This record gives sequence, structure tokens and C-alpha cells, in this order.
Amino acid sequence: MEANAAVLFEKAVQSLKRANNELCRPEEDVVAAVVCKISQEATTNYLKGFLLMKGIQPPEGASISTLYEKCRSINSHFDKIDISGHECDVHLESRFCSGTENQSRCFDIADHLDTFLREEQIIQ
Repeated sequence: MEANAAVLFEKAVQSLKRANNELCRPEEDVVAAVVCKISQEATTNYLKGFLLMKGIQPPEGASISTLYEKCRSINSHFDKIDISGHECDVHLESRFCSGTENQSRCFDIADHLDTFLREEQIIQ
């Protein structure tokens, strides 16, 4: 399972880089829903990777909230990560993610998870 966790962590890092690249484009060219979707992929992969690393198979189709709560039950330090504002993971097909505030919130969650997992020496 640890090998699978490493693959998910690498996918998460790559997604975070893609989302960051999208955010670095001129404001009029940034597609908010794309930033949210890519950032949420990163968040999901970070959380699933952590669970796999701990020998727990993540539930199929689990939401970010469910994955986060499972991670938090294993490591209380996850309390440092505020995932509020990720709700657009339920509404990706809608226009819920439109707007700078939501896209940057989705990105911030993924970025904070990346930083947290590095501080905890779970990823390098």
C-alpha cells in the first residue's frame, strides 16, 4: 500500500503544480472551475495517500470531508488544516466554483495539505 501512497502523493504534487500554473496566468485567462477541480484532485490524492500509507483502504467515491475526517481520526494534527470552503467538490459540474475566492480557497486547502504533510515528514 505504501507504493500506492507514493503514487498518489506524486499525483497530488503534480496537480498542485498544474493548479498553481493556472493561477499564474493573466486573471482574464484563469478558469476558476479548472483551478478548483485540479486543486481538489490534489487534496483528494493527499488524503488518500495518507490513508494508504497508514494501511487503510480509502472508501471508493469518498468526499474530501469523509477522507479528511478519517485522516483526522488517525492523526489529530490534521486539525491544523481548515478544509472549510471546499464544498464545491460536490458541485463541480455547476458554476459553484466560479470566482476568485472559491478557486483560491480550493488551491489553499491543497497547498496547506502539501505543507502539512512535508512538516510531518510524511512526504518529502
